[in-house]
Amino acid sequence: MTLLEILALLALGGIAGFINVLSAGGSMLTLPLLMFLGLPPQVANGTNRVAITLQSITAVGSFHRMGHGNLMVSLRLAVPAVLGSLLGAWVATWVPDAVFEVVLVSAMIGASVFMLLPQPNLDTRPLTVDRLTPAIYLAMFFVGMYGGFIQVGVGVLFIVVLYHMLKIDLRQVNVLKVSIVLPFTFAALVVFAINDQVRWGVGLTLAAGNVTGAFIATHVNMSKQGARWVKAITLAMVAAILVRLIFY
Repeated sequence: MTLLEILALLALGGIAGFINVLSAGGSMLTLPLLMFLGLPPQVANGTNRVAITLQSITAVGSFHRMGHGNLMVSLRLAVPAVLGSLLGAWVATWVPDAVFEVVLVSAMIGASVFMLLPQPNLDTRPLTVDRLTPAIYLAMFFVGMYGGFIQVGVGVLFIVVLYHMLKIDLRQVNVLKVSIVLPFTFAALVVFAINDQVRWGVGLTLAAGNVTGAFIATHVNMSKQGARWVKAITLAMVAAILVRLIFY
């Protein structure tokens, strides 16, 4: 890696880690970056999981020290998500590059459209084990399967399932999200590593940025105006990346 490539990985990794914890969409920045740096799509997909795993460890640890978290609920939701992730990652290891790139562009467009939609104000309440239905477990399996396959936009799916289906507030969503993303991303990373689709040096460099961004995000109490700015900047960067992916 050149010095410029290392700086790009650290900078964009920091931004992505911050975004991933407080909202969604960080992998829409990091996965294309890895591809732009010359990694084949499947290798970029696997390498990105190094940063996501370490970022999630940082976020979960920080939330736990601050007294946030719901261990029993997280563990129950993580089981189907991990099973789905193993299946999704296995499919991703052999899918053709051209197909993966089409899925990547489609996922980025779909996630961007969802981020532009206004989120309704729901009557939210704390999440307890007794509120977990078979439909929620099934939804977690498919979220995990999607996350195992590509990761891009998986935070959006968590918002759909946890905020819209379970009606928990966005702080609870963020805490549960990272608690579930950690085990299912690690499971996917193992699959990619076994298939030699991880470049550890690149992944750990990106992870250094992600971890820093995630740590800062867990200590930020962002206003609604600040959240809108983060979303706008993210979408602007994603739009530029989409132009690069589609037309070059």
